Amino acid sequence: MGPGLERDPFYVCMQEARKAFNEGEVPVGCAVFKEGRLLVSSHNMVQTLKDPLAHAEILAIRQATEILGEKYLYGCEVHVSLEPCLMCTYALVLARVDRIVFYALDHKHGGIMSLYNILDDVRLNHRVRWEYKPREEAQRLLKEFFERLRDDQSRKG
Repeated sequence: MGPGLERDPFYVCMQEARKAFNEGEVPVGCAVFKEGRLLVSSHNMVQTLKDPLAHAEILAIRQATEILGEKYLYGCEVHVSLEPCLMCTYALVLARVDRIVFYALDHKHGGIMSLYNILDDVRLNHRVRWEYKPREEAQRLLKEFFERLRDDQSRKG
């Protein structure tokens, strides 16, 4: 890792997403920062752990609360390579994250802006600020993963 890159949220997310890609997981990477310092990074491990809840965000939330010794992530900012699904979006609310930034849209499962808009629901007891910062590299890695998956499935018959 080059100097300062460990502090670049997009770089950290993509590094984790590439790990997931290489492990045959949907390439999603997540990083949790507090006061500009990286606390933890993770990637999807659904296939590896045989756990449908092992999304990058859930794993990162669990690790970050353990590191901080707290049940809430007040003052934390989460960066994710892909828009979180419904489960992960609400987990961010429950964890009391301050802000989330994501770099690619999820038109099939997105819980923030693509399919649902949970974080803007005023009825929730905690508001998570959010920002979508489109990055071609994040979208391209996902596209490549699903193209490869379809190719593998068509070869198998």
